[in-house]
Amino acid sequence: MNALETRTRATREQGRKLLAPYVTGGITDDWTDYLRAYQDAGADLIEIGLPFSDPTLDGPTVQQASDRALSRGTTVDGILEDLTKLDLSIPLVTMTYANLVLRNGAGTFCAALRDAGVTGLIVPDLPVDEMAPVSEAAVRHGIDLVLLAAPSTGPDRLRTIAERSRGFVYAVSLMGTTGEKHDLPSEGRTLARSLGGLTDLPVLVGFGVSRPEHAAEAARYADGVIIGSALMRKVLDGSSADDLYAELAGMRTALDAVDD
Repeated sequence: MNALETRTRATREQGRKLLAPYVTGGITDDWTDYLRAYQDAGADLIEIGLPFSDPTLDGPTVQQASDRALSRGTTVDGILEDLTKLDLSIPLVTMTYANLVLRNGAGTFCAALRDAGVTGLIVPDLPVDEMAPVSEAAVRHGIDLVLLAAPSTGPDRLRTIAERSRGFVYAVSLMGTTGEKHDLPSEGRTLARSLGGLTDLPVLVGFGVSRPEHAAEAARYADGVIIGSALMRKVLDGSSADDLYAELAGMRTALDAVDD
């Protein structure tokens, strides 16, 4: 069992709901300050987006965040170099697209993640039928390859995703791209419960988790939540790391108040 999965399982066994905030790497000069704020606010792991010019799963807010990062000259190498300078105690998980992973070879990519202190990887446009080279490289370099399941995923494929995912399983709460929602989509509840019956890995719900009440609602049927667009919108609007600390601390309080 690798570092990410060890941490997610241990956190769940302690009776704590997992809180996983997202940040787009390189979105500002001082973007790593957001990571420190997330940890201080009670995050259990952090998802870091490696910006890509042609995303398929990112909604308008995360796309805008990626565009801003790319316009600043942000590169994967630069983001990983920034991460090597950090001394965080919680796992870091990168999210990016297959082009970036495969460009120089999955082995080279996963080795670079390992050297930067990253312990997890999400590649949303990598079909589970074609993941073997990336999965093997990830295992070789101590990276947990986290797989996504959507409300439209059929029973057989859902079982395969549950069996092959590492670290946790990412339950996408809706059909569509990332983005803030007024109400948390109900499809995520059915999906998370189905996954929970297929694997003993923690199941985290993402897409549309925008407010503390959403986090609390999702935590009643899942092991934790992933929060992306709601945080990135604040960054795009000029919020500081202290502002995001306050926002995430509210999510933490809501999760901690949930009774199983």
